[in-house]
Amino acid sequence: MDSKIIRLYDEYTHKPLNRKDFITKMIHLTGSITTAMSMISLLENNNESTITKETEAGLFTESVEWTAEGGQMRGYLARPEKMAKYPGVIIIHENRGLNEHIKDVTRRAALAGFVACAPDGLSQLGGTPANADEARALFSKLDSAQNTKNFSSAVKYLNMRSDCNGNTGCVGFCWGGAMANQLAIHAENLKGAVAFYGKQAAKEDVIKIKCPVQLHYAEKDERINAGMAEYEAELKAQVKVYEQYFYQGVDHAFHNNTSEARYNAEAANLAWERTLSFLNKHLVKK
Repeated sequence: MDSKIIRLYDEYTHKPLNRKDFITKMIHLTGSITTAMSMISLLENNNESTITKETEAGLFTESVEWTAEGGQMRGYLARPEKMAKYPGVIIIHENRGLNEHIKDVTRRAALAGFVACAPDGLSQLGGTPANADEARALFSKLDSAQNTKNFSSAVKYLNMRSDCNGNTGCVGFCWGGAMANQLAIHAENLKGAVAFYGKQAAKEDVIKIKCPVQLHYAEKDERINAGMAEYEAELKAQVKVYEQYFYQGVDHAFHNNTSEARYNAEAANLAWERTLSFLNKHLVKK
């Protein structure tokens, strides 16, 4: 797909571009309303396209709730069916909230031997609505500092559970990737943070990073990549433990299998393998 179309969709999903203006610009780029709507259908997420199922053999899942400073938080939890103490991982959603795709990723982490919790960042605004445009609009109403505290509270919640070994990390995607970088700074007792194509922490905050970080970037993701070099330079300058991977020829959100236009199975599988290796290295008690 033309990179101009990908960039326009990125503008629509991350900036205040309403759907009417987005469609108008798509028609201008593609030359017809028919082609524009066809391209949009490839770009927009199909949340029915999951890799795992709620009924997956060997899994235990449940809806969970805990108290944070700003009010009640809700989320989705998955772990291996057998009751035991597992390393924990917080799965952080994109700017569409806690949808079926993120629940699917949470189950994938559980199948890999983790107790995984996906908080709903919109919990205190009534929860994630089914409509993705409505969900994106709610993100502008979140207070940044309170939001970071809310996700930090998920680390504390998971560590206190009887099925967690007390070692918890996080994995975030896009908006959640930015949050993963923030949790590396602000979350107490976080053992590792993985950021998929997420906005980097401010240069002056890098010194405050408390845990190892793993960073995944897409070659065609100009918006996020603009901060990549400075972030890495500061991680080196502050002697932080980090891993950084750059995936050639792929777009922002290449790990999201529900977006046909941007998903890249080869890069997604490799990045997930690297993620699990990183989490096992830093969260599994020796």
